[in-house]
Amino acid sequence: MGRLVFVLLDGLGAATARRCMSYLRALTETEQARYTELDAELPPLSRPLYATLLCGLSPVQSGILRNDDARLCPAPTVFQRARDAGLSTAAAAYCWVSELCNRAPFAPERDRLVDDPSLPVGHGLFYSQDAYPDDELFRDAEALRLRHTPDLLLVHSMGVDFAGHTAGADAAAYREAARAADGLLARYLPNWLDAGYAALITSDHGMDADRVHYDSTEQTRRVPLWLMGRAWRNLPLPARQTQVAGLMLAALGLAAVEDAPHAGPEESHAAR
Repeated sequence: MGRLVFVLLDGLGAATARRCMSYLRALTETEQARYTELDAELPPLSRPLYATLLCGLSPVQSGILRNDDARLCPAPTVFQRARDAGLSTAAAAYCWVSELCNRAPFAPERDRLVDDPSLPVGHGLFYSQDAYPDDELFRDAEALRLRHTPDLLLVHSMGVDFAGHTAGADAAAYREAARAADGLLARYLPNWLDAGYAALITSDHGMDADRVHYDSTEQTRRVPLWLMGRAWRNLPLPARQTQVAGLMLAALGLAAVEDAPHAGPEESHAAR
């Protein structure tokens, strides 16, 4: 069994990641990380794509096609699979993750703070404000890790997405939010790796100049993905967003990753 930190940087497009994520770029260039890019499934909306990343079904397969569809994921999530295998789980994440994995609808007084190992996300700090600061979110995640030593930890920040909706993908504020997230990863990621965790960092969707993410464009759909840690050495890079959940299960030792086509030479993306 392995341990995994899954970092979901909401709303981070691949082009902005290549430009602004200097720490992660340095890890890639020194072969301490593997990097590729994926196309977000359609429609490229947050809740449908959270479900895709957590259970491996595209939105048209899961039936979760709208952000206001507040219900449990219709297929087992990586958290449910980990819980059922006796692993401990934790998440510092937006409340829609709670609705997909634990209980729906989200009741803040009941669901914001979770300490119940019988739930798929056994230990959680769930927020419901899109403007929740990323530095607080990373502190939440690290507090959960230090207190519970989970086998699977989700770190889900909303800062980049919030900046994109406020100012648009071509704005300095959007790029600065990406830089800030990169800086937070430079602070916390070495501790996670030193503690024996593998790390998977990706996004659900990108953002466009209209301050939305619905159209089928490269700016909206193209997202980055990084892998760090020994767990990934013998695993292929995913070619589709629907393969991320299976890749996480394989890193946890819970399933064999699907025999899927590779995403292509890693260097071709890293050099852009």
